[in-house]
Amino acid sequence: MRTKTLKKNKINVVTLGCSKNVYDSEVLMGQLRANDKEVVHEEEGNVVVINTCGFIANAKEESVNTILEYVQKKEEGKVDKVFVTGCLSERYKPDLQKEIPNVDEYFGTSELPNLLKALGADYKHELIGERLTTTPKNYAYLKIAEGCDRPCSFCAIPIMRGKHRSKRIEDLVTEAEKLATKGVKELILIAQDLTYYGLDLYRKRNLAELLEALVQVEGIEWIRLHYAFPTGFPMDVLEVMKREPKVCKYLDIPLQHIADAILKSMRRGTTQAKTTKLLQDFRASVPEMTIRTTLIVGYPGETEEDFQTLKKWVEEMRFERLGCFTYSHEENTHAYNLEDDVPEVVKQQRANEIMELQSQISWELNQQKIGQIFRCIIDRKEGNYFIGRTEFDSPDVDNEVLVDASQHYLKQGEFVNLKVTAAADFDLYAVPAVSQ
Repeated sequence: MRTKTLKKNKINVVTLGCSKNVYDSEVLMGQLRANDKEVVHEEEGNVVVINTCGFIANAKEESVNTILEYVQKKEEGKVDKVFVTGCLSERYKPDLQKEIPNVDEYFGTSELPNLLKALGADYKHELIGERLTTTPKNYAYLKIAEGCDRPCSFCAIPIMRGKHRSKRIEDLVTEAEKLATKGVKELILIAQDLTYYGLDLYRKRNLAELLEALVQVEGIEWIRLHYAFPTGFPMDVLEVMKREPKVCKYLDIPLQHIADAILKSMRRGTTQAKTTKLLQDFRASVPEMTIRTTLIVGYPGETEEDFQTLKKWVEEMRFERLGCFTYSHEENTHAYNLEDDVPEVVKQQRANEIMELQSQISWELNQQKIGQIFRCIIDRKEGNYFIGRTEFDSPDVDNEVLVDASQHYLKQGEFVNLKVTAAADFDLYAVPAVSQ
């Protein structure tokens, strides 16, 4: 029989899924630290909190496997307690409780106070903006809203995250100021939908006003926009992007598809003509802007003709950054009522074709950068290279700039001007630019 000891718990937070989960884990860790709890991120600890993802099949599988792995450790006496939170837990709590009963407790996405209580901590309201960041010190995610009001047929996010709720501008500025004092130089604005920001609080789309407030924060040098929905995009944002050097000329705008029949079935509220016009307006307004998008192939009813329409359009648009996913048939979504009729092998083949095409486009665009000088931030050193990014690249998903560490020394977290000497499909090779 195990005897009771007074040993201090070490809480290990494990994060799965997207940047919004990274942010939630950081808030949880900040609260635990404020309660004098010993907390680590993805290291050894006797109490484990798994922040899960429940978005698509692969993510759910990874979450379940991670839960099983820690439950096994608990049975072997290597950890004392396992708690599960996040999207998978929000979406499938009754099933999980039945299938994996050896978890101490399951919590949904909006149950932070209850989770803290289970960990012997109190939720502190006064901790606006206090987080324990897990990203490299030079950048951090800033979640400006939670949830989503969009009716997209394929997406389970509203089920897991609820309705759209914007955060107040003054609270976000406070959070940005606190991050800046810790050495953060780049803010990556995230939400399920940036386009909707402010509608619930200010009765208007207020992203431009938020940017105007954030550029005033001393120490912040780059502000990057992630996950903007195309329908109803507030065009005044482009004016700020053009005028304010701190706002990166970069926009992540997931477009998902372009064939009209598929867009209609996806309930995207737009058409090929409208989307193309929107992108042309972006390019006309901010010519040097980098546009990142994501696409879904293999959606129910996607014909070869629909796919060829998409492929031709990708070729024409020449996106600087693009990711492609195969459709995942998710229960409780509108599209779940449709027959998942595109075979898995065809889905994969289509995704490969799009990414092959994109890799050629990316290579061609990268060749044009040889000989040019870019202001880059240095994120880390990996092997024999210092790894940096231009303002046109987001961490983890976009291109990187590699500098030979055996020839040059660069400081992590610092900005430096780099001259591109060679370019591959997705990476640039560079040397520090000699100042004139």
